[in-house]
Amino acid sequence: MLKGKNVLLGVTASIAAYKAALIVRQLKKYEASVRVIQTEASLDFVTPLTLSTLSENIVLTKILNEDSKDWSNHVELGKWADLMIIAPVTARTMSKMAMGECDNLLLATYLSAECPIYFAPAMDLDMYKHPSTKENIKKLVQYGNKFIPSAFGELASGLVGEGRMAEPNEIIEFIINDLSLGLPLSGKKVLITAGPTYEPIDPVRFIGNKSTGKMGYHLALESANNGADVVLVIGPSNFKTNNGKIRQLNVQTAEEMYCITKEHSIDADLLIFAAAVSDYKPKVQHVQKIKKIDNNLQINLEKTKDILLEISKNRSLHQFVVGFALETENEIENAKEKLIKKKLDMIVMNSLQDKEAGFKHNSNKITIIEKDNKIHKFELKHKSEVAKDIILRIIPKIL
Repeated sequence: MLKGKNVLLGVTASIAAYKAALIVRQLKKYEASVRVIQTEASLDFVTPLTLSTLSENIVLTKILNEDSKDWSNHVELGKWADLMIIAPVTARTMSKMAMGECDNLLLATYLSAECPIYFAPAMDLDMYKHPSTKENIKKLVQYGNKFIPSAFGELASGLVGEGRMAEPNEIIEFIINDLSLGLPLSGKKVLITAGPTYEPIDPVRFIGNKSTGKMGYHLALESANNGADVVLVIGPSNFKTNNGKIRQLNVQTAEEMYCITKEHSIDADLLIFAAAVSDYKPKVQHVQKIKKIDNNLQINLEKTKDILLEISKNRSLHQFVVGFALETENEIENAKEKLIKKKLDMIVMNSLQDKEAGFKHNSNKITIIEKDNKIHKFELKHKSEVAKDIILRIIPKIL
């Protein structure tokens, strides 16, 4: 949602200005480009060195730099930004914003910006409750600005009440949720399983497969980018999401994946089963490491739960269920049989016969088969693009 966005952060003179550093840090984690404008009074609360280091850009404070005579073009800054955040914003700056006053670079840029603008007030409780402050907030919202309410808590004065700036993570979450409004999957909950499962033989050995979880990871990102709230249940992998729309739940075994998936499937609108779940597990899990012996070692296996079948057969009528099939022969026929047997609405088939596709690779080549036997074949693509093809095909089915 924020990846690749140009974000302009305005910082005013509040004790909460130190939190601006945390906002910048989170924005950078989301891979946004960040530029910071500080009012001169805010320099007493947080240094430009801190914010420039974190944002990887020079912090701007004046329209005209008296030393170099460089001019900070507020119009260009306003056009550069995809969104602008003013956090913290003081009562004084809000008053000037509401009245259209322009006596510093931050206000000049605010008045020039053509992008969504978010503001998060920070002040003492009496100031926050004052009728003039409430009126200014109302005006700013009427102008189309996005108000991030202050929280109830301990204030710099020692009093307790409303006026404390929202925490950086709350500000980022507010913005992500706001940006997702109007997207095709906004308001939808998506459950995705991904990666392998590891079935322990003893404390150091396991039965597993070569799945990396890449396909499920990209499906989660693409679902979130389309506005969905995503639960990603993922087996052992190196992936860690930092997207506020994705809740990542890490599991190890098929049994763990089944229990977590079952719990979160109840209120999901879309369920995508991309995990490569082990079909078998050792009947006995040894507590101690098995010692090497001269003779052959036999391990008795038993079936794991068929997560896809168990969830699909008990699903609600409104839920749309998508499965994956990795085939080595008779690909289309086997995938169609799985689609019917497991009561799916759609199945995504890929073959181990296709070079650079499937496990371990960054690319994949898929065929989508729908319940009405419609077949859609795709060329080899990066898994992020494959995820777009899959989600694009699903969206019309669940709206």
